[in-house]
Amino acid sequence: MNSTKNQTNSYQFWDHASTSNITEYNSSVTFQSEFSPVIDQVIGGVLIIILFITMVSLGCKMEVAKIREHIAKPKGVAIAIVAQYGIMPLSAFTFAKIFQLEPMAAMTVLICGCCPGGNLSNIFTLGLHGDMNLSILLTTFSNVMGFGMMPLLLYVYYQGIYGLESAIPYGGITLALVLTLVPCAIGIAINHWAPRFSPIIIKVGLSALVVTTIVIFILCGIAVRDTIRPVLSPPLVATAALMPIIGFLFGYMMSFLFNLNQQCRRTIAMETGCQNVQLGTTVLKVVFPYEIIGPLFLFPFIYVTFQVGEALLLTILFRCYQRFKASSNSKYFIAVNSTECIKVTGPVLSKVLTLDFLSPTKTYLSEKTVYVTVNGNTEEATSV
Repeated sequence: MNSTKNQTNSYQFWDHASTSNITEYNSSVTFQSEFSPVIDQVIGGVLIIILFITMVSLGCKMEVAKIREHIAKPKGVAIAIVAQYGIMPLSAFTFAKIFQLEPMAAMTVLICGCCPGGNLSNIFTLGLHGDMNLSILLTTFSNVMGFGMMPLLLYVYYQGIYGLESAIPYGGITLALVLTLVPCAIGIAINHWAPRFSPIIIKVGLSALVVTTIVIFILCGIAVRDTIRPVLSPPLVATAALMPIIGFLFGYMMSFLFNLNQQCRRTIAMETGCQNVQLGTTVLKVVFPYEIIGPLFLFPFIYVTFQVGEALLLTILFRCYQRFKASSNSKYFIAVNSTECIKVTGPVLSKVLTLDFLSPTKTYLSEKTVYVTVNGNTEEATSV
């Protein structure tokens, strides 16, 4: 990276006269944004609305008592913050060295590696049956700490070159916090005061998210299909593919070493590997004009694509494992009021097989606790 210093020390923010001296990343064409400002704003607005609805849905899975418990015993939060701001920037820096990335490409990768956790982790935590209360807390704390950690990390790794630490998108971090806390608070209120609506809101929110995400990914793919090719070099693709895996793996391992339960391990793994790379895109926009950064402006898009793909693969594998384990488990008996019994099976007593009594009975799950409704009375079930 020493060559970077020699080539770029004279570069200052928006000093376009000196841009001709920076030729680290070469492209045969001048990179231009593929979307008009109007379309870009429309897509951004739609994403904000869908994210708001999604976070309301996730808030419907949260409970105030469990949030307080995590705040009172913040071991999980501390582990996740160390993993987020320790492992991911170091991974980005290491891969830049291993693959000998050109200075501009290395800087782009490092900026993405220094970003805080994003709402993507909350969505996949739900898919992995993780701790949603912990997940929202982690995203909140990660973004709050991003106000200080992003400029500090960029300064430490690049020692003030380009003044990256001065380009932190504080407005973007604030927006991420608002889009996390406000809709989740609404979801918590709904779950507390009108819990019968929670399942409907969750289904609607997640369905809207899936449809919108697929449509936007397709549109973006079509729009950048020509300009993205220079970024699909083996070193950059390998970096984008390996960084989420490293985050998932080390986040889980650190949680395991500190003896957290399985739900917390999966939650911290997702929080570490899924980053808010939109903030990285904002930094790149602020620091470098299009003619300097070239197609590397699209690297965050590639990075988030690998985050989604790998997290989705882990979710599918986890669900398959749960289904296989549930089918091979023996039956359990649970008692209601210590008198009546039903047979259930599965790792968290989730599937009712037969009823040993004739009264109208219904079961539903709240994480690892089974509640049984018998003749209109809801009681907590216990294993016998």
